[in-house]
Amino acid sequence: MLYWSGLFFELFLFMGNLTDIRTGSIVKVSGSPYLVTWNQFSRKQACKPVMRTKLKNLINGSALDKTFLAGESFEFADVSNKRCQYLYKDDESAFFMDNESFEQFGLTLDQIEGSLPYLKDDTEVYVTFYEGKPISVQLPPKVELKVIETPPGVKGDTATGGSKPAVLETDTTVTVPLFVNEGDILIINTDTGEYVSRAN
Repeated sequence: MLYWSGLFFELFLFMGNLTDIRTGSIVKVSGSPYLVTWNQFSRKQACKPVMRTKLKNLINGSALDKTFLAGESFEFADVSNKRCQYLYKDDESAFFMDNESFEQFGLTLDQIEGSLPYLKDDTEVYVTFYEGKPISVQLPPKVELKVIETPPGVKGDTATGGSKPAVLETDTTVTVPLFVNEGDILIINTDTGEYVSRAN
């Protein structure tokens, strides 16, 4: 089951106006695509309008604070998101298939390092393409993963205070309540890496 929220947009390369910059836009800065995660328009008397932004690099994840000035030229990036299926990985790359064209392609493990703990075979994700090349993976906010190793559960213990480690099928370890057992399917928050609940 996928727990997608929000919309994904395909943006094409063009010169933009200052007021076109909004949260969710993808702009090109120093040759790289940046997602606008926050913006604030400001206009003071006798001063040119400005747009203050917080940006996230879609290739390496780095953050950038940037102020765009009225009259300054900038470009929206040629970025698209395609729904894809995770297939498998080897020592260097992870491989995906485009759900529409069935084309297969790879991303290096370094490119998707933060996504690997939540990827199991056949997981559906959105892959971000920049100028036609895959650059990163957008995970669903929550995924379901099976517990393969954890200390024995405590019968009837539903207290929130107690916790223990659990190894999931993707070899990542999370902290879970005491009542979780091996074989349980858990819902995991992919933003925080935290246990949410057991799946029904």
